[in-house]
Formats: sequence, C-alpha cells, structure tokens
Amino acid sequence: MKEYYAHETAIVDEGCEIGKGTKIWHFSHLMPNCKLGENCNIGQNVVISPEVVLGNNVKVQNNVSIYTGVTCDDDVFLGPSMVFTNVINPRSAVNRRGQYSKTHVGRGASIGANSTIVCGHDIGEFAFIGAGAVVTKTIPSYALVVGNPSKQIGWMSEYGHKLVFGTDGIAICPESNEKYQLKNGVVSKIN
Repeated sequence: MKEYYAHETAIVDEGCEIGKGTKIWHFSHLMPNCKLGENCNIGQNVVISPEVVLGNNVKVQNNVSIYTGVTCDDDVFLGPSMVFTNVINPRSAVNRRGQYSKTHVGRGASIGANSTIVCGHDIGEFAFIGAGAVVTKTIPSYALVVGNPSKQIGWMSEYGHKLVFGTDGIAICPESNEKYQLKNGVVSKIN
C-alpha cells in the first residue's frame, strides 16, 4: 500500500522511493531511482530526474526542474520556476551524461523563485537565495545572496530574518530570539 499521494496526472516511474505523507501534484514527473523523504510537497509541473535525493519536508514549488546530481537535505524550500543545472558546458551534439556535476543543498535552505543554481556549487544550511539569483559559487551556511551573478549581502536566521550583528559579533533573531555569532566570516547558532 502506498503511503504517499500522487495526482492522477503525475507520472511516477518504477524504482522511485517516496516517503510517507509526500504529495505529488498535477503533471509532475518523478524519474527512475529518485528518492523523496517523508512529508515532501512536489508542486505542479515538476521534473525530478534519476538519482536525485530529497530529504524530509522538502517543498518544491511549481515548474521546478531538479536534475541528476542534486541532493537536498531536510526542510529545503525550492521556489517557483527555480532550476538546477548539472552540466557546466552543455552542447546538444555532445553527450555528457557521465559528466554530471553534483550540487548539495543544506538543511533548511531556501532558494527563491526563478533562481538558477549553476552545477557544482553547494548551498549551505539555512542559506537564503533571493528570487532571480544566479548562483555561480558555493554559498556558506546562513548566507543571504541576491543578484546575477549572486553576491552575499548579509546573513539570515533559521526563521528567515536578516541578522544584524553588533560589535560583539552577536545577533538575535527577532522571531525566535535565538542567538547567532559571526566569527571569522562564519555564522553559527549559539543557543
């Protein structure tokens, strides 16, 4: 008995592993040997390629393409129409199926609508990629990045608030009251 929901227009190929409570909506296609955790939400018109791994509670909004080589930890948010690439130099006439670059998205990260993540660049835990950003380098945990090419403009809390660090290198999230420390260009939660 399947413990997930798939809309009648969704295509789920053989060999997919799908966790309990996951929902797959209209016109989405899960290709062979992808793995989705529990309580994921796969929006309309999403493509998940072979070997992709999504953790628990991953939210994939409409029109997202997740290509082979991508892995996402728990609680990742992928905004509408964002895309991952998996070949750095694609050509129609050149088969590069064995040359896929890997991209890993850390726990709790959010990637905004219409963003592009160029393959081979990992996204750190709780990083926040602004809408329309084009990520061309690895992004540290808690970083806030925007633009094309993306550039870091600050740091974000686990609740998605911009952190303002005092002269002591400490910031407090206005929603959770959790404390963060900025030391040597690295942010860590200290509660």
